[in-house]
Amino acid sequence: MKVIGHLINGALTHNDDSGAGFRLQDVTNPSTNEVLGKVSLASKATVEEAIAAAETAYPAWRNTPTAKRVRIMYRLRDLLEQNADKICELITLEHGKVLNDAMGELQRGIENIEYVCSAPEMLKGEHSKNVGPAIDSWSEFQPLGVCAGITPFNFPAMVPLWMWPMAIACGNTFILKPSERTPSSALFIAELGIEAGIPAGVLNVVNGDKEAVDTILTDKRIQAVSFVGSTPIAEYVYTTGTAHGKRVQAFGGAKNHAIVMPDADLDNAVAALMGAAYGSCGERCMAISVAVAVGNDTADTLVEKLKEQIATLKVGDGMDNQNDMGPLVTSAHLEKVQGLIATGVEEGAKLVIDGRNLRTPGLEQGNYLGACLFDHVKPEMIIHSSEIFGPVLCIMRVETMQEAMDIIDRHEYGNGTCLFTRDGEAARYFSDNIKVGMVGINVPLPVPVAHHSFGGWKRSLFGDLHAYGPDSVRFYTKRKTITQRWPASGVREGAQFSFPSNG
Repeated sequence: MKVIGHLINGALTHNDDSGAGFRLQDVTNPSTNEVLGKVSLASKATVEEAIAAAETAYPAWRNTPTAKRVRIMYRLRDLLEQNADKICELITLEHGKVLNDAMGELQRGIENIEYVCSAPEMLKGEHSKNVGPAIDSWSEFQPLGVCAGITPFNFPAMVPLWMWPMAIACGNTFILKPSERTPSSALFIAELGIEAGIPAGVLNVVNGDKEAVDTILTDKRIQAVSFVGSTPIAEYVYTTGTAHGKRVQAFGGAKNHAIVMPDADLDNAVAALMGAAYGSCGERCMAISVAVAVGNDTADTLVEKLKEQIATLKVGDGMDNQNDMGPLVTSAHLEKVQGLIATGVEEGAKLVIDGRNLRTPGLEQGNYLGACLFDHVKPEMIIHSSEIFGPVLCIMRVETMQEAMDIIDRHEYGNGTCLFTRDGEAARYFSDNIKVGMVGINVPLPVPVAHHSFGGWKRSLFGDLHAYGPDSVRFYTKRKTITQRWPASGVREGAQFSFPSNG
């Protein structure tokens, strides 16, 4: 059976396989729950070996010209495109999302690589001549050293590509710890990075669980950590990492609301909501899981149109592009989502469409759940306060847009939101005043493109800097400012005791 190991110092290794502490975990196909292979869970010693390799590689890599580092990124982009079908197959086999969805994920990752290729421009410093008598001053951006990324199961290709390409283009070395549920695509992409020319030790991958995470968070050789996952773990990563002197950005959970105004184009809004709520089986931190309808007439029409569209959804194996939605990632997660659905019913929400009744002939052992639709959801209900992370859309009913905005602003999460309307004044007011980090107007998944930055507000983000885009350059570098003066030869100067100024 295939064993998925680690990539350390430029070579694939299982590393722990001779030790008493060797641990393996099954990697399964969520469409069938068939075991695809086993992933090696790194021990503390294995992670420390990867950190040592990165630390050893750092001095030479730091001093490698930026243009040379970026040429590797160009080659990597080409290799990703050439191997796209294989990468997407690995994603779908381990995660379950439909192949077309996996291809969209990979394309977003490639777009990030293309942005990274502009690193020589972004790393240019600033220079000022004669800031004082014969004094010049300039600033430059220097790498931090060894950095690390801890990434989630739901975007096993895209999220790592948010992190390590920019980190190493800026001159850092990197340790990637992918999700142990979906390890293969991240490891294969890292191998392509080595093929593209990344030197040994500059990029390392360690698969593992909490033991690996805690080693990353506490080892003093690691200078910065980027994390994407649930809010409780994000908070743990942030508090632990910063307590050990690291720069940390930790992206947590979400509960993304869409407000549907009475003047909205409801047919287009429903089409958008279908993809945003049920795409990738709802396992997206930017998924729309709550639609807040302004007015009962709007809500009634919205629910009827959603019912019609849900009836046409095709749910099945993600390897078949004819399907709209695949399975949930694990049987444990399926049980969790089913439990939250039951809680919603107990709380008094109306379950208009019950996806628990879905039948998938030939795939009965898979983690399948059909699209679910709740109506008359109240703010205090658990299905509204919790991130369900499944194919569940909740409808809430309010009288005004301001009431809808108040519901969104009171929620602990502030990742993404959108407004469906034809009213420009309402759209401007909403986008200017809503307390959420990423806002769409008639755009249900307002994920920024590669040359902007991704990040939410409130308990959706711990740390000050967002992912990829301009913020990633700031996260993976530190500014140094140099002030220089060369006194004229033979000129003697007296001591100056007042604070220096140009006055």
